[in-house]
Amino acid sequence: MSPLLRKLVIHVGLLILFACWLHALELQLHEQQLQHQIDEQLRLREEQRQRELQREIVIQQSRLSSTSTTRKPYIIPHGLSLPRRGEHPDKCFREVPAVFFQYDKEVKIVGNSTTNRYFNVIEVCCKGWRRYEYDWSKCVPDCGDRCQENGFCLAGGICQCFTDFVLNYRNNCVPTCPLGCPHGRCFLNGTCLCDQGYELDGSRRFCQPQCNSTCGHNEVCLEPGKCECAEGYARGLRESSALGCQPVCIPDCGYGHCVGPNKCECFPGFQKRDNGTSCEINCYMRCENGFCANLTTCVCQNGYRYDDNTTSCLPDCGDFCDNGICITPGNCRCFNGYVRNREKCEAVCDRGCGFYGKCIAPNTCGCAVVPGPDRTHQRCEFGLCDSQGRCRCEPGKTRFIDKCMSPDTVTTYASMNPVRVNTSLIHEFDLLLGRHFRLGGSENVHSSMWWL
Repeated sequence: MSPLLRKLVIHVGLLILFACWLHALELQLHEQQLQHQIDEQLRLREEQRQRELQREIVIQQSRLSSTSTTRKPYIIPHGLSLPRRGEHPDKCFREVPAVFFQYDKEVKIVGNSTTNRYFNVIEVCCKGWRRYEYDWSKCVPDCGDRCQENGFCLAGGICQCFTDFVLNYRNNCVPTCPLGCPHGRCFLNGTCLCDQGYELDGSRRFCQPQCNSTCGHNEVCLEPGKCECAEGYARGLRESSALGCQPVCIPDCGYGHCVGPNKCECFPGFQKRDNGTSCEINCYMRCENGFCANLTTCVCQNGYRYDDNTTSCLPDCGDFCDNGICITPGNCRCFNGYVRNREKCEAVCDRGCGFYGKCIAPNTCGCAVVPGPDRTHQRCEFGLCDSQGRCRCEPGKTRFIDKCMSPDTVTTYASMNPVRVNTSLIHEFDLLLGRHFRLGGSENVHSSMWWL
């Protein structure tokens, strides 16, 4: 091979290597760009997921937050139940614990009952009726879970379907031909051909599920080829499942056995209370939401605790409802001036408490040098806390014991609230003693006092 041809081959080889290097570099840059785009997309997706998660948290907190209104929330029920002309059902009266009507932490409620000051007597709709959602002064028939649509609920829990609708096996009003035929097809002559697994009912107006074998006692065919327990019945667990569908009584029958849905038969020597379902012994206590095990013992249902004042079982929220009222098991309604934060109700101070303070009551800061229980803080209502744990008022205000107010209102406030003034003075005096003295020796001093 001549030198010229050898040089040409070398140059061509170098050009090919350079081209391959450029192509590899281009591929590497393209791969980096793709990876950057993928990383950017992942980052955007993660940010979107975090925003959605934060939105869900905000929605959940707002759902759990308390409100300062005293109006009871009401969920509009399904179904159509209207007041009828000339129909004026009687109202019933019921005693409920007065504590449910307390909305301010410092204002205790005294009930209007003539037999027990811890109860309020309220007017309610009698059994079989419910409040009319658009006018709470009226009562309308209550059909429960039945007659949800396409019909009227009449007195006695009777469902009256609209024209061309019929009550089916689920106690719901469904259309008939020619309007429609659920789980089937309508023909021009007004008849219905059911789908596979369904058959016409006795009136031949709607399709109902078809079970190959006859359903057992207290069972109904709700799906094709599947028998389920009728309403008010349920299967037992493990060994008792062989007994089939058994009636369910809520609450439990106590000293008796369940013979039908919410129908108890008491053992000898035990009885039911008026408008009650559980069987118990006759005792002096009210024992609502529970039953009397003996003359002096009230056994509460799960989620309830015994209350000495009402001698009844009240809803239990554990240790997380100090600043609210437990209205149902695990559901705490915060007092006015408090907001739900996860499980607890926390006070709200509109102006904040500064770096050295802690909000311990509505618009009341707690001042202390060392963190401790709320009762060991110096109260500072409508003020701020300084670095020495003292209450400081804004310009134009003066401090009277534990409250910042206008100087011209001090005398009026002291004369109008003597009990609160005395309580505040005692609290301030105790804090002053604890801040400067240790009385009775170290063994007699409470270990939770923050000044030790």
